[in-house]
Amino acid sequence: MLTERHLEIFVALAEEEHFGTAAQRVGITQPPLSQGLRRLEALLGVRLFDRERGVALTEEGTLLLPHARRALTALRELRETGAREHAGGRRLRLGLAPEVPASLAAGVAAAPVRAGERARIGMVTAPTAALLGDVAAGRLDIAVVRHPSVLHGLAAGRVILLPTWLLAPAGRAGAGGTPTPRLPVAVRPRAEAPAAHDLFVDTLASRGRRVETVVVSDERAGLALVAAGQAVLVTADETLTAPGIERRPTTDPPLPLRLRVAWDPRRPDADRTAETARLLEDTLTRKVAP
Repeated sequence: MLTERHLEIFVALAEEEHFGTAAQRVGITQPPLSQGLRRLEALLGVRLFDRERGVALTEEGTLLLPHARRALTALRELRETGAREHAGGRRLRLGLAPEVPASLAAGVAAAPVRAGERARIGMVTAPTAALLGDVAAGRLDIAVVRHPSVLHGLAAGRVILLPTWLLAPAGRAGAGGTPTPRLPVAVRPRAEAPAAHDLFVDTLASRGRRVETVVVSDERAGLALVAAGQAVLVTADETLTAPGIERRPTTDPPLPLRLRVAWDPRRPDADRTAETARLLEDTLTRKVAP
């Protein structure tokens, strides 16, 4: 069955002309992007790209491209029309990166209602790359994502810095919240936010330390490794801890969680969405301020 995701993958690859960049744009890794393209070609019974010339559209792919773009635009407009016409008021679909602490996420979700906006809030948590793809595709209105990240035409507000803490087995945290060189740093998969991940690791390495990492699915898994004495974890969640774990602010080097609020300026209701994005941004800033 032909799906919207198939069309998103095809259009992204046609416009980016690079498998890795197209995968980041739609919020997936390269293998599932390649699989989605193969399924689309099998459904249509044609080759859409000439792999022998890099990533070049075939004649059939060139014919399909304008139709795919129009179909995606029509689907996005249909969703927006349905949201506007729903009797319960405006539907606001928010996305938050999983690194945003739960208490802060709750404050962000409540901000529009507290400001008097008549809105039904829907919230999802997903990796930054996936959130940006969902905003671009119209599945989300606004997302709070990690910075830096490739926006692909989306708008974003100022960078907000959240303080972080180093969690280490008792007696294993260095001075100034410095990760001990004897234990790896627990991190989420790089594909979720490549630029932000690289900045984090490069900041650690800038002090001449040998940086080793271990990939975890979420902060709970990272906390378990810390408790087992097998890793350290940097978190913006001031409540995350467990017996036998030492917490120190990260100061040397500073390792803040960098966030931005992103939205699509090409939407018909972009001005209103931008106002809501600034409200969420102000909420985040107030929560961070001492």
